[in-house]
Amino acid sequence: ALISKVGSLRKELADSLSACRVLVVGAGGIGCELLKNLVLTGFKNIEVIDLDIIDVSNLNRQFLFQKKHVGKSKAQVAKESVLQFCPTANITAYHDTARNHVNRMCLAADIPLIESGTAGYLGQVTVIKKGLTECYECQPKPTQKTFPGCTIRNTPSEPIHCIVWAKYLFNQLFGEEDADQEVSPDTADPELSWNPADTEARATASDQDGDIKRVSTKDWARSTGYDAVKLFNKLFKDDIQYLLTMDKLWKKRKAPLPLDWLEIQKLGKILVSDQQMHEVTGTGLKDQQVLGVAGYSQLFSRSVETLRSMLADKGDGAELVWDKDDPPAMDFVTAAANLRMHIFSMNMKSRFDIKSMAGNIIPAIATTNAVIAGLIVLEALKILSGDVEQCRTIFLNKQPNPRKKLLVPCALDPPSANCYVCASKPEVTVKLNVHNTLVLALQDKILKEKFGMVAPDVQIEDGKGTILISSEEGETEANNSKFLSDFGIRHGSRLQVDDFLQDYTLLVNVIHCEDLEKDVEFEVVGDAPDKAPTPPSAQEDKNVANGNKDSAEPSTSSKAPAEQDDVLIVDSDEEEPSSSTMDVRMESGGHKRKLHDAETGEASAKRQRLDQPLAADEEDDDIIALD
Repeated sequence: ALISKVGSLRKELADSLSACRVLVVGAGGIGCELLKNLVLTGFKNIEVIDLDIIDVSNLNRQFLFQKKHVGKSKAQVAKESVLQFCPTANITAYHDTARNHVNRMCLAADIPLIESGTAGYLGQVTVIKKGLTECYECQPKPTQKTFPGCTIRNTPSEPIHCIVWAKYLFNQLFGEEDADQEVSPDTADPELSWNPADTEARATASDQDGDIKRVSTKDWARSTGYDAVKLFNKLFKDDIQYLLTMDKLWKKRKAPLPLDWLEIQKLGKILVSDQQMHEVTGTGLKDQQVLGVAGYSQLFSRSVETLRSMLADKGDGAELVWDKDDPPAMDFVTAAANLRMHIFSMNMKSRFDIKSMAGNIIPAIATTNAVIAGLIVLEALKILSGDVEQCRTIFLNKQPNPRKKLLVPCALDPPSANCYVCASKPEVTVKLNVHNTLVLALQDKILKEKFGMVAPDVQIEDGKGTILISSEEGETEANNSKFLSDFGIRHGSRLQVDDFLQDYTLLVNVIHCEDLEKDVEFEVVGDAPDKAPTPPSAQEDKNVANGNKDSAEPSTSSKAPAEQDDVLIVDSDEEEPSSSTMDVRMESGGHKRKLHDAETGEASAKRQRLDQPLAADEEDDDIIALD
């Protein structure tokens, strides 16, 4: 029998492509490649949504954008660029966001979801289908690694500790003050067993620089008029001398070496201009040079003055927000972090390296995005052909595996029986203190932040159907300031939580606990890390291109397309957390599955999501819905 084709596709599949509607959420690195692939494959009706605007740093890989587009909506410019080479496409652009609840909306509507991501040379594509595979939230997200305050404030031993300290310092001086981001020496360090009052009396403070008192960093800085020299001597001399009086800290560590502004200027050549500074520090790209202590002292001084002016221009009570793409903010963190590294006997880092670590990023690779975008479309074609069972999770590696494959497919994982989202009757157990937990904390921190709900309604299963929280405005606001115990909630109580907007019901079992760790408000029982990676089988390794035959062509199966031919594809690329900084989550970010191990070539059957941050650039989080 003859098979009618349109290009390389069966006519029936080609007709499905031209008729279906596609939603692309995100128009960044993968999104640009994906939009191009979609229209050239034959998709005609596309809606693209992205809240981000184009930055100059996007131009090296997001090829739908040019320099003249910097500052404009990604979604709108992507639409205009695609229409230039495919004017027959029907594309609608939205400058908005839509990612947060995609997984649950797909489950509610029973729409297959194709998720993907890239991080440097690594990439992955997988398909999520209700009842057939695990969903986006089946695997618990790893706990964010944080550094003890005493490490950041007293005993840094790695460059990242100094970079975190410098970012904290920026917020304390120019941004929103946070008690958890204190930068002064920590007298409550558990390693210490001396009398702080006696030791403080021995600490040497500069007589001429305001006589250091343990007050708010911002208040002290304001009292000096943000004098860069006084700030320098407080942070890098007086505070370090204060640390040196904490004798026990330095019995097994190399003691820090205080810096003095005048001595640095005497010992090193005073460099006034950027040009002079970089002439002295060697060759290479400006951002990849490592300056000397004198150079970073001057950079610190200039950046403080610039930031002080920016703060003053904003008026009383204003605050600055740290942004890795804001040159004065990046200069400040680079200078402060390097000076602290030098004090604690670490090799200083270039501005480029510090930006990567401070922003939790590694450079995105354009070719990785292109490969992954192509695989996304191939998985979508399988679904539209009715071949969902042929779909695979495909990992793109940095190095070939033992079978000399860069692309390694794995069978899709079945749903987790314990998933609190896609199980037939989602249920969780939460450990908390019912006498200390406010209803508002239950709503905002547990139900919305932890469990991702939008508008939860909570009913106590007490035989009376007591409504604890209502999504209707004003109905239960009086409850917010009351404790759970005020409503008879105790050990063993059960709460039924409904989110109408997500068509989602969750049963919450309450365990009363009075000995939670310090600063821990609640714990989700059973929130465990991933299982160990499972190597792909030889049979799975054959099905790279389309999960059907060892061929690079899309499937030409004559099987009738399934009635439900909707698909949703989630992609994430951009500069992602690097291996050296992946533990440091200073900003919240996108969620990504665990990428294939580049060294061993073994794929993880249970793909862990990294809670990121992504910090820095979530602009390339892309989603497609085929309807």
